[in-house]
Amino acid sequence: MARVAFLFAGQGSQKPGMGKELAEASAAARKVFDAVDAVRPGTSAQCFEGTKEELSQTINTQPCVFATDLACAEALAEAGIRPEVAAGHSLGEVAALTFAGAFSVAEGTSLIEARAKAMAACTERHPGAMRAVLKLDRDVVEKLAAKAGEAWPVNYNSPQQTVVAGSQEACEKLDGLVKEAHGRSLKVAVSGAFHSPYMAEAETALGTYLAEHAPSAPTLPVYANRTGSLYPDDPAQIAQLLSEQVAHPVQWVRELHAMQDAGIDTFIEVGPGHTLTGLVKRTLEGVDAVCVETPAQVEEAVALVSGKEA
Repeated sequence: MARVAFLFAGQGSQKPGMGKELAEASAAARKVFDAVDAVRPGTSAQCFEGTKEELSQTINTQPCVFATDLACAEALAEAGIRPEVAAGHSLGEVAALTFAGAFSVAEGTSLIEARAKAMAACTERHPGAMRAVLKLDRDVVEKLAAKAGEAWPVNYNSPQQTVVAGSQEACEKLDGLVKEAHGRSLKVAVSGAFHSPYMAEAETALGTYLAEHAPSAPTLPVYANRTGSLYPDDPAQIAQLLSEQVAHPVQWVRELHAMQDAGIDTFIEVGPGHTLTGLVKRTLEGVDAVCVETPAQVEEAVALVSGKEA
């Protein structure tokens, strides 16, 4: 029998047309987009018709990916797949918590808008850059980032992929250091140093927002980027971890191992793209990982889960 986790995609997975085909085929997906549009008019139109440039702006990226993530998860639930646990990468964590009942769709939409605005404001005040460092262990990347200057490992994505954020100058220096260490450094298409100390003001802003808009205890276990372990049930602790997340590293490798240790053997990425599916395959052995954004992919996921239950 399949033991399923839903993984909610994060920033960088956005693409023109995301979610459109599923919204046309699934009433549950359409309901999500309508609910998000009721709070943030035009979100579904941006997802379905927006340009790559429009969707790359943080203020648009986060609400659009949030809506698509949640729509994909609800389409799977409509098809009969219910996960035992959930996790989300960066902004995907808000979608995961919303799916788990910590926020209503309207509350989650308002929260993701506040998050996007706070992070965009930080980016304007503290311009930065990010690099995905490949083929090097995390401890090596940590040492190279320290040598580069104002640069910090911020996404521990897989055993040999660590994302570093910091000043443009430090990231350019890091490129040379990584090459000398026989690794590979790739520019991440963002304008800010997300999950780094450059986002401290966004953390404060989110803390204030969540103090006024407290979450509920989730009805589904959700793993936290901040710790790599499960979110507690206490609303104050949920708010603290979620606000801290924007200025601290994403412990994705820890989360994946924790889920596998808990018996999860089937990971379904919900949302645009297949980044998280690839990270699962590069991190864990003996598990299945698939991505879902289209009706055909929903059918494939149902077949996979049904096959394990036969």
